[in-house]
Amino acid sequence: MDSAEMITPPGEVAPVFNRNFDAFMDFLNAEASPSISPKRFGLVFRVDMQTLASQAHVHRNTLNRAPDAETVQSYLRDSLRVIRAATDVSASIEKALFWFKNNPLPVFDYKTPQELVSEKRTEALIKYLQSLRAGYTG
Repeated sequence: MDSAEMITPPGEVAPVFNRNFDAFMDFLNAEASPSISPKRFGLVFRVDMQTLASQAHVHRNTLNRAPDAETVQSYLRDSLRVIRAATDVSASIEKALFWFKNNPLPVFDYKTPQELVSEKRTEALIKYLQSLRAGYTG
């Protein structure tokens, strides 16, 4: 099987994307709109809708009733920008997803990338990842 193919392991709900960011984005696309699906985002990140709403700073009903709301989509897009930058560093979407949710970063007071995006510190996080990709940590 080609490493660019999207596969779903037995017993898993969310697919594994094997370094194919385009397949990842296709999966996150809301079928009836040009927006990112909060439900599919939650599935990939293994986050319930209430937690996702909290991270995006919206009411929990907003994800179901107004998934195209700019506040929701802005949070999802910022998260994906960071995941893309992290994938460019690690060469693996799965590693980038794990890093995004779990890695406390010393340079950011030991907050995870997910927390930083929720705090709207995406630009600083992207610059940090770009510096890692360039080969220095300044």
